Amino acid sequence: MLQRLFSTFPGGRPGLGLLLLRAVVGPSAIAEGIFYLTGLPNPSVVTWLLGFVLILSGVGLTIGFLTPLAGLLAGIHFLGVAASWFPVPSWNLHDFRLMALGLIATTFAVALIGPGAFSLDGYLFGRREIVIPPASRSKEP
Repeated sequence: MLQRLFSTFPGGRPGLGLLLLRAVVGPSAIAEGIFYLTGLPNPSVVTWLLGFVLILSGVGLTIGFLTPLAGLLAGIHFLGVAASWFPVPSWNLHDFRLMALGLIATTFAVALIGPGAFSLDGYLFGRREIVIPPASRSKEP
């Protein structure tokens, strides 16, 4: 089932880049979920649900289990916080130093993974189709 969601399971530098991204985003989601459960006075059912979903998706991202689903859930949550759809815990992880660590990890991960097919590098230096003409068959005497 999961094989259909991925084009490859990269190793080497791209795999290390993806591990770095998961190692930053996953624990951030776990910590944010814990703050939802402990940081708000009088948490509602929605707040508890957000906290548990964030913790589960953070664990999934960190260990690389059901990564597309975990990433989607964490991404929807962070989008909801950015758009003010969801409440923000009283103490959240988005101060400057932690954001800088996340950006450092993200930039190293992008450098390790590479530009991808939809980039100027991909256009200029990417895969090329090599056409090998059929060998001409000459009659031997």
